Amino acid sequence: MAVPENARQSLFPSFLYSSPAFSSLRALDNPALSSPLMSSSISAAKTPSSPAAGSFVVPAPSEPGKIAMYSPAFYAACTAGGILSCGLTHMTVTPLDLVKCNMQIDPAKYKSISSGFGVLLREQGVRGFFRGWVPTLLGYSAQGACKFGFYEFFKKYYSDIAGPEYAAKYKTLIYLAGSASAEVIADVALCPMEAVKVRVQTQPGFARGLSDGFPKFVKSEGALGLYKGLVPLWGRQIPYTMMKFASFETIVEMFYKYAIPVPKDQCSKSFQLGVSFAGGYVAGVFCAIVSHPADNLVSFLNNAKGATVGDAVKKLGLWGLFTRGLPLRIVMIGTLTGAQWGIYDAFKVFVGLPTTGGVAPPAAPAKELAKM
Repeated sequence: MAVPENARQSLFPSFLYSSPAFSSLRALDNPALSSPLMSSSISAAKTPSSPAAGSFVVPAPSEPGKIAMYSPAFYAACTAGGILSCGLTHMTVTPLDLVKCNMQIDPAKYKSISSGFGVLLREQGVRGFFRGWVPTLLGYSAQGACKFGFYEFFKKYYSDIAGPEYAAKYKTLIYLAGSASAEVIADVALCPMEAVKVRVQTQPGFARGLSDGFPKFVKSEGALGLYKGLVPLWGRQIPYTMMKFASFETIVEMFYKYAIPVPKDQCSKSFQLGVSFAGGYVAGVFCAIVSHPADNLVSFLNNAKGATVGDAVKKLGLWGLFTRGLPLRIVMIGTLTGAQWGIYDAFKVFVGLPTTGGVAPPAAPAKELAKM
């Protein structure tokens, strides 16, 4: 049953989302001003002239003197934000990733999360928890640059192709297509470092890190061996990224539409960043589940020389392919994805850009489309 807008209750205390700039506005407490007609009038009064037809997906304008939306500086800022969000977060959870990879490769020795940490501590000491952190930092920084930078580019590009009416109607498909296109490129940047990272982390004595591990890997497998896991990596990362971006955009839109009683632009920036983290964490749980089988394949193929996908399925079994290491990965990816969206949007706010997501604008009326 539909709930009237003026009867909707916030799921959050008002002091969290109230912006000082709007604290003196009593119009929000007046039911007459809560009507859709009045709300649209107020929004129209505060909003500058409408952006170009193709730019409606992220309609918030830049502040004066700040970065213009969809300019080269905008995409550069998104790329830089992606480097920070992915590189730093993946490096921070290196210990969890290390245990997860070893649980996938040697489940007899690494039987659980707690025992896995114990085995690593006994055999490699505290320093062993961060084995492979350099290829992790470099690889996922490169991936983050391509993932977020190209996502913003393809989202705008596909929206322009579809036109405002169809892009608003099929916005989820645009999120999916844009994120998939970006991840294809991002994984090419990630794959060499991922191959070295897995080998360093799962084969004690192979190498101390990137400096000796990279040339040793190339000498053993050849330069093309760095991309041996590219197809399974696509199988892991493309569904993961499609879920990451599409679910995040949808979840954040639902937060602002149903859970928060004031428009997004009236919420404080700190509250908006909290929404980004919460939406990212929920999206991360879904991401971990849909991409986990391919994650097991990537770990297996990069650890065993000459191994094939068939070898991995035969050894792990279908059940093991879907479940081995999954609880730890859910915790890791949920936290990781929430932190990534928080860092990414914090950087965007820092340079004067709006946070990602929010209530989507309605499609342009047919008369306006005819004029355009």
